[in-house]
Amino acid sequence: MSIKINYSKKINNKSSANLVLFCDEKYSITGLRKYISNTEFSYIKDLLKTTDLKKNLQVFDVNSKKKIVLISIKNNLKTSDVENLGAEFYKLVNHGKNSEYFLISDSIASKHNNFLGHFLHGLKLKSYEFKKYKTKKDTRLISLNISGNKNKPSVQNQLKFKALEEGTFYARDLVSEPGNILHPDEYAKRLSSLRKDGLKVNIYDEKKLKKLGMHSLLGVGMGSTRGSYLVTMEWNGTKNNSKPLAFVGKGVTFDTGGYSLKPARFMEDMTYDMAGSATVVGLMKNFALRKAKINAVGVVGLVENMVSGNAQRPGDIVKSYSGKTIEILNTDAEGRLVLADALTFTEKKFKPKFIVDLATLTGAIIVCLGSEYAGLFSNDDNLSKQIFKAGEKVEEKVWRMPLHKNYDKLMNSKNADVQNINYVGGAGSTTAAQFLQRFILNKTPWAHLDIAGMAFSKYGGALNSGGATGFGVRLLNQLVEENYE
Repeated sequence: MSIKINYSKKINNKSSANLVLFCDEKYSITGLRKYISNTEFSYIKDLLKTTDLKKNLQVFDVNSKKKIVLISIKNNLKTSDVENLGAEFYKLVNHGKNSEYFLISDSIASKHNNFLGHFLHGLKLKSYEFKKYKTKKDTRLISLNISGNKNKPSVQNQLKFKALEEGTFYARDLVSEPGNILHPDEYAKRLSSLRKDGLKVNIYDEKKLKKLGMHSLLGVGMGSTRGSYLVTMEWNGTKNNSKPLAFVGKGVTFDTGGYSLKPARFMEDMTYDMAGSATVVGLMKNFALRKAKINAVGVVGLVENMVSGNAQRPGDIVKSYSGKTIEILNTDAEGRLVLADALTFTEKKFKPKFIVDLATLTGAIIVCLGSEYAGLFSNDDNLSKQIFKAGEKVEEKVWRMPLHKNYDKLMNSKNADVQNINYVGGAGSTTAAQFLQRFILNKTPWAHLDIAGMAFSKYGGALNSGGATGFGVRLLNQLVEENYE
């Protein structure tokens, strides 16, 4: 289904079209009177007397062809509340055939900053569906006609919303692709196309990675017939030479677990084990499209964790880009091996202001936080507070988890500098983060987001209809917009 939005289209008095009125929490409908007949007005007014007014959205069928939708705008609404209203409205219009709605931008909407922009933003985010491989196409068209220009988002705000939607949708598209299509070779190829958006893209293939000494990353992909890559995407949005903001993502396009093989029921979802990288890609695309006034770099490690005669074994020892040696005790703890090299490389090459990494890293974080919060681990209190506040604002929530030297000791290896799992048991997400922290060598402010419970939703959420969520694109865009632009 596609959605077409028209501004300044006039509504004929006593219109026979579907009407949408934004009204106050008491459901005052005086703004509707001039668009409907006296009979219809009295009918709606009578129905409201016996209606549960606690609901944000009321739908009345005036006849078989005409609906009147009332949307209650409460006082002190947060922007996320407005976006959720837009998503709720989408669920209404998503049923049935082609339809047309006239949205009456009553003065009540103008009391909230950029109300219409956030309302439509929520609607569009909710409308996303991945139907690329469906042979029967959904050709329905929903037309939304906005009356008047009074509450029309500014050109600048429209650009920001569009860039954020495109970045989020691009991330969702990548996560939704099956593993036989989006393997590392294809993924790297797609990222090269981002140059047309204004990003500087560098692709490091296996030959270059071996020369650099990235054997931690390369070890994960040894069992695959596909290549392994590190891809950097740079956005230079300021003329000064200020330190860039760095975002690093885990891009395991399919994860069998390697020789530490996953059970079948857990393996079927492992096409989305590259969701951290998809967030970084979508975020960088968003920065480029909206011409963000920052310098930023996105770094993603792209590998496929397969089983073969060439695959990495439990007990292997590899040397990372940092120079530290790693004992591989479990080949299914592979994401941290990819990130280890990517983090050190990012810190050394770009000398960033901070580093935020994202990964579907541990099942333990789902046990701990479910699908409500991503786990946040950090060496910097200020960065943590900024990320937490940004998450609250856009409802992509994070919860800070502990790091401590006693957890760190659990990652010491008898045979190498560090081991890739904690054999004592427990604190799986924290010890994974402790492992990553060892590869931040110069005390750069760093935050790790474990998004295993947030990257994919089987049931849908407020602003997604199920499947890939694009979690992190809006969160990190808010972090940057609020604190660094």
